[in-house]
Amino acid sequence: MLLRQLFDRETWTYTYLVADEKSRESLLIDPVVERMPCYRQLLKELELKLAYALDTHVHADHVTALGSLREEYGCETLINDHALMNCASKKITDGEQITLGELAFTSIYTPGHIDDSMCLYVKADEEGYLFTGDTLFIRGCGRTDFQNGDA
Repeated sequence: MLLRQLFDRETWTYTYLVADEKSRESLLIDPVVERMPCYRQLLKELELKLAYALDTHVHADHVTALGSLREEYGCETLINDHALMNCASKKITDGEQITLGELAFTSIYTPGHIDDSMCLYVKADEEGYLFTGDTLFIRGCGRTDFQNGDA
């Protein structure tokens, strides 16, 4: 599994690029529209095909790049089925799997930060990885005081 953590200084947002090394299929998690040039460069340099772009929840702190990525790369865009936004190709349910080459990601519905939050779990190279969006932070957890959040 290929993994890159990207950081947007304007919004303090982490985006993750995850790819299956054999198939070269990739997934962008929580992409920020202003970072499109960075995504283009990475996908080109790493010779990756963008298969999916996913938001772990509706973001109040930045504009999603889901629509721009779908238009430019023809990727499928994904959000949780509890989300009220309609800018994605598909809404995924709790426990649904997303396949990326030999990698299988499982969606986990984790309301709390806001009511449409989800995490993604994948096992690769005998290790488990959990992409938490704003459900968990380094040394903390996401705010629960807006957008129907509930501690």
